[in-house]
Amino acid sequence: MEHTRPAQSTETTTSPERYFRLWSPDTTAARVHVRRPHEQQDSSSSRGHSSSALYTSTSTESDDFTGDAATVIYPLHRTGEWWVSDIPAHPGDRYAFSITTDPAASDDTTSTKDSDAIEWVGPFPDPCSERQPDGVHGFSEIWEPTYEFNCTQWRGRPLEGSVLYELHVGTFTPEGTFDGLIEKLPYLKDLGVTTIELMPVAPFGGTRNWGYDGNNWFAVQESYGGPDGLRKLVDEAHQHGMAVCLDVVYNHFGPDGYYGGAFAPYTSGGSTGWGEVVNLVGDHSDTVRRLIMDAIRRWFTEFRIDALRLDAVHAFNDPGAHPILEQMNDVARDVTARTGIPRTLIAESDQNDPRIVSPVAAGGYGLAGQWCDDVHHAIHSAVSGEHHAYYGDFGSPQVLATALTRAFWHDGRYSQFRGRTHGRPIHHATQPASSFVTYTTTHDQTGNRAAGDRPSMNLTPEQQVTKAALVFTSPYTPMLFEGEEWGASTPFPFFASHESDELNELTKEGRKREFARAGWSDDAVPDPSAQSTFDSARLDWDELTKGSHQAIHDAYRKLIALREDFPLLRSGNFASISVSWHDDSGNPAAAAHGADVNASGALSTPPVVDESPGRGRWIRVDRFSPVTNTAVPTTGGNTASAQANGDNTISAFINLADEPADIPLPHGSEINDWNVIFRFGASEGEETSLATDTEATLEHSTEDKSVGNDEETRVKLAPWETIIVAL
Repeated sequence: MEHTRPAQSTETTTSPERYFRLWSPDTTAARVHVRRPHEQQDSSSSRGHSSSALYTSTSTESDDFTGDAATVIYPLHRTGEWWVSDIPAHPGDRYAFSITTDPAASDDTTSTKDSDAIEWVGPFPDPCSERQPDGVHGFSEIWEPTYEFNCTQWRGRPLEGSVLYELHVGTFTPEGTFDGLIEKLPYLKDLGVTTIELMPVAPFGGTRNWGYDGNNWFAVQESYGGPDGLRKLVDEAHQHGMAVCLDVVYNHFGPDGYYGGAFAPYTSGGSTGWGEVVNLVGDHSDTVRRLIMDAIRRWFTEFRIDALRLDAVHAFNDPGAHPILEQMNDVARDVTARTGIPRTLIAESDQNDPRIVSPVAAGGYGLAGQWCDDVHHAIHSAVSGEHHAYYGDFGSPQVLATALTRAFWHDGRYSQFRGRTHGRPIHHATQPASSFVTYTTTHDQTGNRAAGDRPSMNLTPEQQVTKAALVFTSPYTPMLFEGEEWGASTPFPFFASHESDELNELTKEGRKREFARAGWSDDAVPDPSAQSTFDSARLDWDELTKGSHQAIHDAYRKLIALREDFPLLRSGNFASISVSWHDDSGNPAAAAHGADVNASGALSTPPVVDESPGRGRWIRVDRFSPVTNTAVPTTGGNTASAQANGDNTISAFINLADEPADIPLPHGSEINDWNVIFRFGASEGEETSLATDTEATLEHSTEDKSVGNDEETRVKLAPWETIIVAL
């Protein structure tokens, strides 16, 4: 394997001989500025290396050094596109690089003319630094792990069957650190979380940031606990039986502290809207790709990260024959094969392109999962009634029924919001539904609102639990966003405190322009750089045991537990779900299902039942095992279009209206045939709706039907009440 990482000579960071290395292909001369404790500086001079320092200066640096730290400048020597030192690099060394394109300079700068007479750029930190102890503008550090892993029993966790929990290290706990998060691991375990998903932890300028303004693919934000703090967190999570997913950004660099462009063509021009496009196809792009692959391998091996969430892969400029997503997945598969522990890649993409998760043999990229915004948009629009901006495509009952059963609403359909067709169909017969990660909200869906207002700030507790029930009874992989499980009242606005006042002002004005296009006023947009904006996003853990927050938390905990108690709910099979949305009389206003099992036993793609624009009142979600030809009975005497294994059926009945609803049970069913496994919301005549009640009996009545005088059993649902039953 060709190693592109700097300051490294073998695959592990504990190599006895490591050397300073810099990628800078168009440079005529390069130097490394080294600061180390005096005792190391002295021992280094006696190692017998032939390289001599250009000169030595003294400067006062971090308290990690003994007294004043001397800065010694050494020449680097060209090796292809790379520059390498003759002197070894030691753990704890602080260093930075300077370069020149002066034609009078050469490898041996002392033989051409005095190096002081040459115009040098820098010294700047290493773009591929493994540690930035003094921030993104300070010297880099040669890092060697000091935290040793203790968990030896961890065997990993595949995506299917997982429950993800997205969080921001800085706002999740009062401490805002990895150690603070470790203290909350028992809470997350008790909630039922199986995988913690960390928003990006790469170094950023300033003291507060969402994390997507990182400028280094290898280092870890120091204020969170640095690289050893991350290793400790992963180890502790594994000891609690939870996997760790890390959000990583390879589509752009942040504006504060990015020095890569001074050394090499890391970017290729053009803009993603967040920063310049990363160079994946231009001159020297092979090295950029190798650096990305090295970074991915490092997270998996040196930090034992289980999964990576790849930010905005639609922003990659990657028209080549070997897509970078496929290359990334090759690394994940290789590490999996070497360790026997599954390593997972999950993409964020707004393209609705199923090739991301389709097998390579079928023309896809082979990733384990991708975020699915269509399901979020459909659920949010149905419950909140919001239809502005991109929610305008998601207002009808049919959209919700289709999204819950087939993942993509936009699978080649016309998008009014985009003014064009969007997406392409999923091959439901072979694609696991569990490869689509779904949610009621995320950092994006909350933070990309002008005020960063959470759904809990606009919805009732019943409506919040309704959204959760739709996610947790779906065949997809569910994900929570920090605090949603108790209806947190704290917002999550965008925040970024750059070290440059100019950057802070540009960021603030850019956010205002963005939201002005969506109809929000300037006053609604908090200043991203203000301390108060960040402070407002910190979770208030005292809420957890208060009033409706406790009830919502109990409901979430029960919904997650149902997935453990009933394996059927964890089935990532499109053929295991059907959905119908009904009007006041109980007639379907819309319906859809994931896939049929035909007479030959093969899965087929069924047509959508109805495109009715009318708004339904209540929704029914059926989950079943597509094994036998026993059909699930529905209201109105019909049968669900997907197949079921009779005694292994779970149905959710949810009132999606502000008025009570009478829900007819399937024909031939008696009340006592149904086991109520979840209930949230006030029964008619009750004053409170803030408790789950799995022991409740279903209120019912009988009425003569106008045709045939058949007796029908009906269940009364309060506004926004949810009942889940097992048959």
